[in-house]
Amino acid sequence: MDGLMSQGLETTGLEPTSSAPSGPRAPLAITGAADGGPELGPLRVLLVEDDAADALLVEDTLADTGLRASLQWVRSLPEAQGPLSAHSTPDCVLLDLHLGESQGLAVLRQVLEWAPGAAVVVLTGLAESQAGTAAMAAGAQDYLSKDQLEADRLGRAIRYSVQRRQVQQAVAALQVQRMRAQENARLERGLLPRPRVSNPRLRVVSRYRPGRAHSLLGGDFYDVVETGDGLVHAVIGDVAGHGPASAALGVSLRVAWRSFVLAGTRGARVVELLEELLAGEDGGSEMFVTLITATLFPDRPVARVVRAGHHGFLLHGNGEVRLIEPPGGLGVGMVPGLAGWREHEVPLPPGGSLVLFTDGLFEGQIDAEGRRLDLTGLLQLARGHRTLSPDDFVDTLITDVEAASLQHGGLADDVAVIHLGWTPT
Repeated sequence: MDGLMSQGLETTGLEPTSSAPSGPRAPLAITGAADGGPELGPLRVLLVEDDAADALLVEDTLADTGLRASLQWVRSLPEAQGPLSAHSTPDCVLLDLHLGESQGLAVLRQVLEWAPGAAVVVLTGLAESQAGTAAMAAGAQDYLSKDQLEADRLGRAIRYSVQRRQVQQAVAALQVQRMRAQENARLERGLLPRPRVSNPRLRVVSRYRPGRAHSLLGGDFYDVVETGDGLVHAVIGDVAGHGPASAALGVSLRVAWRSFVLAGTRGARVVELLEELLAGEDGGSEMFVTLITATLFPDRPVARVVRAGHHGFLLHGNGEVRLIEPPGGLGVGMVPGLAGWREHEVPLPPGGSLVLFTDGLFEGQIDAEGRRLDLTGLLQLARGHRTLSPDDFVDTLITDVEAASLQHGGLADDVAVIHLGWTPT
């Protein structure tokens, strides 16, 4: 053991033998790539071995591999838990499956539970090839016989085990991203439908832009439908939170809203039914939704609006832009049964359109002090484009909002916008 300690094999939680010198020990540093394989960066190798002679053999053999590695040795499975559970886990674990009371594949399973990202090379006896094969089937990257331990074999096993593990993790991450993208695409199709309208006088411009956390799909949703009586109905809303649960709830509410409207339900009663649906869908998770609905009449210059916890909207037309904030109630699901929503009539100027939007359009950070654009800043930007056509107005407004927050990460949240109105006769 004097040689083991004097060469700098780092120990963790061990009582040194009587012949071992005391005091701190630096980790063993080994550089190069002796077997001609692809060179890796500095590796952290953990040796879990209860036999000191075998530990010394591994240290000497590792020194001859030419790998750049620091070696840490622990004698038992309990002593391995600290290094394996730490924030910076080893790149490779050299593991003896026979550690006193800890024996067999149970040792390997415990190591993989503590450090699922580490590559594990099992050390076996000469007659334990079946145990090595079983270990690989259980999650080890490779196995080596201690009776035939050589520098080239050990170096190759560590190098390719680490690389193989990295490839496996990359493939798994890619698969997760692909599945998330597919799920997001499916949910987006439900959140952002094609408007169901036929009147040629109606102008509808709808846009959706994901925020910087677009891997976590938001719960922004919208819809526009025309009913048989010629009325045009619109909704835009935002489920609190992000992720598949919020997005799925948004899809459910949008589909339900369309169903209620097409079935003849009108005004605040639609929002009340959505709250009843939310109470059954969220499973007690206390999620809530802000939304605003609007109904347009083909023969009257008014819009009937119900506002539930949502901010106001813009009126755009005749070379001007105004911010309208009609009276409203609480968000859907905030205080079930007590919100008291009412439908309010908003006059529309000739050729005027409603611009409904979610809060991602004005909540982006625009300076180092954390100041947000807010509705006042949004209105100033919008007035700069008041003479543009509906399509150009919406696209330019979103571009300006994104540019204003670009130095601080871009759009902080998803943005949904509907520009809705009648063409002048």
